[in-house]
Amino acid sequence: MIETSQPAGTALPAVTIRDVTLNYFSPERETLALSNISLDIAQGEFVAIVGSSGCGKSTLLSLISGLMRPSRGVIQINGKEVTAPSPRAGYMFQKDTLLEWRTVLDNVLLGPELLGLDRQASRGRAEDLLTRYGLGEFMHSLPGQLSGGMRQRAALARTLCPDPELLLLDEPFSALDYQTRLALSDEIAAILANERKTVVLVTHDIGEAISMADRVIVMSRRPGRIKSIHDVAYPSFGPSRPTPFQARKCQEFGMYFQTIWDELDAHHMQ
Repeated sequence: MIETSQPAGTALPAVTIRDVTLNYFSPERETLALSNISLDIAQGEFVAIVGSSGCGKSTLLSLISGLMRPSRGVIQINGKEVTAPSPRAGYMFQKDTLLEWRTVLDNVLLGPELLGLDRQASRGRAEDLLTRYGLGEFMHSLPGQLSGGMRQRAALARTLCPDPELLLLDEPFSALDYQTRLALSDEIAAILANERKTVVLVTHDIGEAISMADRVIVMSRRPGRIKSIHDVAYPSFGPSRPTPFQARKCQEFGMYFQTIWDELDAHHMQ
């Protein structure tokens, strides 16, 4: 077990990962997918994980969520060991996975239904989320009537509706065109800042990572290990945090991009 006691005045990490290793087994062989991952993620921090395909970044997200168990090591959310999926973590997948036969509102209420949460309170939160995210007039529409960006906002509202402590985002913009991705990253960054959630984003897109995250974790090729960690700041912008679109215009953006590109040997990213 991890010792979870903290020095006085020190906040407990939102996520604690210690010496996590994962092996896949098949009749033919054993495959080492992740090796000796250790990481702390602070309360309210936005962390992005980048790496080449097959490095295990999405697998790490599944381990944090409790959908998978590590072969060795321990993962905790707010000091409690992760042993199974839990409402403490909300998981947003690459595809929006909205149910086409349910209204947008009923899609957002799916999580609270499955968790057995109070229907009336959950409905009030769902309606509030949809209204604040610009989907109020569409809450009784079917998903097929929404644009791609609107569907992703609805999927985010569904993830947030049970009020999880941690948000796990697995390439949530990958199915969108480039222009929509840029616009939506600004919208979602503002939403997440307002919700004050701890966020872990997995992405192939270096620009997306460094424009949205407080820290970027670079993973090595399989077996996945933490290769480097970059604290991301934009002092040239001023004391406030730029939006993702504004960050792309800052002088620091190119420096971060080139550094991480070189570390990743980026022609192997796809």
